Amino acid sequence: MKKKILITLLSVAVLLAVSYTLFKISSSRDFQFYGGLVTKAETTNKVVALTFDDGPTENTDEILSILKEEDVKATFFVTGREIEENFEEAKKLAKAGHELGNHSYSHKRMVLKTPSFIKSEIEKTDELIRKTGYEGTIQFRPPFGKKLIGLPRYLDKHDRKTILWNLEPDSYPEIASDSEKIVKHVNEKIKPGSIILLHVMYDSREESMKSVRGIIKDLKAQGYTFQTVTEMLE
Repeated sequence: MKKKILITLLSVAVLLAVSYTLFKISSSRDFQFYGGLVTKAETTNKVVALTFDDGPTENTDEILSILKEEDVKATFFVTGREIEENFEEAKKLAKAGHELGNHSYSHKRMVLKTPSFIKSEIEKTDELIRKTGYEGTIQFRPPFGKKLIGLPRYLDKHDRKTILWNLEPDSYPEIASDSEKIVKHVNEKIKPGSIILLHVMYDSREESMKSVRGIIKDLKAQGYTFQTVTEMLE
């Protein structure tokens, strides 16, 4: 009886250890089982990429206006579902010359999903992005930055990389609540080749939207120029 209990406890311990390890790998910024993983560009030139996740939404016009006034091109990782819901806004992003990236169709975590689910999420969104008139490279960023085996394997087979980031100021509650703190965080942490992640498409992210102009002005003052993710990686 004691032996059975011991075996059970050991089995549970092993299962918990494996689950924890897989969870850490799924969130890792440095490792994945297949293909290329990008968090920044390897460069000494003072260039950075400004990226926005989610959308498009009714807030598209506001962010486009800011970027036009500052003469900056950005990369928008959009979801297929929101392209369908806000197709005219998606077309505006493409027409303005910004890069459109794939952020899945439904924005569900693409971990422990079937190959058919992963294929559908990516290819359906690719198709919708093309319908906006966008003709450039379609980079891919996983929802919540989560990836494990199936997603990286699919991307690797199709010669695509997993695009993440190395600066995410509005992901920290103590920073996200104040646009000035967001600007300061980026200003202090920026490095050549950085990929900056922001969320501006929802009203709940008002402080993030308010930070964009300050980020651009401060980084320009430091001598940085802005490129799309694809431009910077090339």
